Amino acid sequence: MSVANFPLVWGQRTYVMGILNVTPDSFSGDGLLQRQDLTAAALEQARAFAAAGADILDIGGESTRPGSQPVSVEEEMRRVVPVIEALVQADLGLILSVDTYKAAVAEAALQAGAHWINDVWGLRADPQLAQVAARRQAPVILMHNRSKPANAELQDRLGGRYVGMQYDDLLGDVRRELLESVALARAAGIPDSHILLDPGIGFGKTVAQNLELLDRLGEIRALGFPVLLGPSRKSFIGYTLDVPPDQREEGTAAAVAVGIVRGADIVRVHDVARMVRVVRMTDAIVRRA
Repeated sequence: MSVANFPLVWGQRTYVMGILNVTPDSFSGDGLLQRQDLTAAALEQARAFAAAGADILDIGGESTRPGSQPVSVEEEMRRVVPVIEALVQADLGLILSVDTYKAAVAEAALQAGAHWINDVWGLRADPQLAQVAARRQAPVILMHNRSKPANAELQDRLGGRYVGMQYDDLLGDVRRELLESVALARAAGIPDSHILLDPGIGFGKTVAQNLELLDRLGEIRALGFPVLLGPSRKSFIGYTLDVPPDQREEGTAAAVAVGIVRGADIVRVHDVARMVRVVRMTDAIVRRA
């Protein structure tokens, strides 16, 4: 796959996606909407990510933390489109991903210069999103997600987690539901070469289920599509180590390293500089030529 003249060779190395949260309420506390000049803050962070070795920037205008509230299409576009336009002008040489499940937001973001879509609902939330991706010939990341507000438990120090989530067969169910999202993509005319999968670590899964899913990530990679893994600062790390979001760097590093060993092609992270080093060291061990 080549995106925006950026070649992606799956299996050769692991790619790093830096998170640009254009929100006021990110679970990790890094939402840029709290900054007075949003676009300038996003550009500053993007340049730092590029200098640290990021390959992809994921721009999101709606928090997806447990217990978060959705925002309107208009508000989400107001947040992300100017940032994407500024990033295009800055020409950092990175792939620009828009983190949205709404067709109208994706359309506006792609028009502004984004290269692909990261959909946390795997084309299930907005039936028009698949058509947008197909028409625009944009790659799409399909994430597994069973999040339900009723299953979200919130704690002040450790944040939100999901409890009481029932699966008949965790990996079997996740694989089956991801393939249902793949079928939606294919039906809209999206080629397999433009499909990536995300197992949805932290989305509608208990701490134990997240740990098992990470350990068995190879069973997701065996479906034949590139895999994105997003464990960064997630609550399964916090509840395992009993640490708040700003103290989850080591746990994230461990999850990233194990994820690469198990087959991850892209890792989505907040602490780009440190995780790039983790990725490069892990690749040096497991992706020897």
